[in-house]
Amino acid sequence: MGDLLQPWHIVIIVGLAILLFGGKKLPELGKGLGEGLRGFKEGMKGLTDGLDDVDDEKKKKQDLEAKAYQEAKLAAEAKVAAEARLAAEQKAQQEAVNR
Repeated sequence: MGDLLQPWHIVIIVGLAILLFGGKKLPELGKGLGEGLRGFKEGMKGLTDGLDDVDDEKKKKQDLEAKAYQEAKLAAEAKVAAEARLAAEQKAQQEAVNR
């Protein structure tokens, strides 16, 4: 299997291509093949860029959710602290009244 494409094989294939398509048609075929490969590469690049955009959007959404969670947590802690302070003040007032 390693002897599949030896130099003589390539010469024969090129000769057959020239006989089948003609010398004038080969550059056009090569150009078309090159443009097709270039378009394929750009298409693949577009797909991977699109995935990066989706990942960025997911990350931004997760960051916003984490920030909102932290803010809600801080607000809840502040509320609990305020309620505890209010309860302590009321208790102190009751003790002052009872004395």
